Amino acid sequence: MAEERLQKILSHAGVASRRQAEELILAGRVKVNGTVVQTLGARADPETDEILVDDEPIRREGYRYFALNKPAGFVTTARDEQGRETVLDLVPIGDVQLHPVGRLDRDSEGLVIITNDGHLTDLLTHPRYQVEKEYLVGLDGALSKRDLERMVRGIEVDGERLRAASVEPTAPPGDVEPGTGANAWLLITLRQGRNREIRRMAAALGRKVVFLRRIRVGPVWLGNLGSGAFRELSDAEVTALYRAARAAGAGQERSDRPEGRGRLPSRR
Repeated sequence: MAEERLQKILSHAGVASRRQAEELILAGRVKVNGTVVQTLGARADPETDEILVDDEPIRREGYRYFALNKPAGFVTTARDEQGRETVLDLVPIGDVQLHPVGRLDRDSEGLVIITNDGHLTDLLTHPRYQVEKEYLVGLDGALSKRDLERMVRGIEVDGERLRAASVEPTAPPGDVEPGTGANAWLLITLRQGRNREIRRMAAALGRKVVFLRRIRVGPVWLGNLGSGAFRELSDAEVTALYRAARAAGAGQERSDRPEGRGRLPSRR
């Protein structure tokens, strides 16, 4: 498709009128292939260029989004050099080249987002966009209140400071078979997403994780999705994921700003 003026593309996509589209461009809220464009004469090809307004694609027709309940034993990669089963083996959508968003340990189970939207993947996995992820965790023994507080304050492990956004005791889930070896259950929320973060924190406190299930990514919940099953996300859920990533990124930007510095102007 031939290139067109950016404001015309935004208007045809239903984002805004041409006049409003010009204001979006001038305000620096439009990106083409990752670069902010603030020139009204700028042109793009809506078929081949990635065009974002407020970090959200103007069209999603070519993108697919799925929630998968990963069973233990599957690796969270698009392909595995050792020939192990991957999460994509569980989502047989042959007409689209999908990839998992982030990672979940082979020994762990639960919610994995699967998509072909690279921009959303970047937002959900980049350290700056600390989107919350919630886990149901079974330990081989109970932790003291002091240890739970340490997990929130942060624990130094192998030169990294690992910490949870929140930790609270919970009841064992009704669908977990007896014999897991879990004697204490926690709900743990993370924002950092470091490698095997929960398992490493538990080990530092003298406990072993014997069960781990991710039950939430941002605003998307695992719900009653069966093990190994998947479903397509609704438009509302995809929009909510984008909003959660932007909100988390804005919050991180504020926390990184030195105290007493001027605030960035807000957008309306």
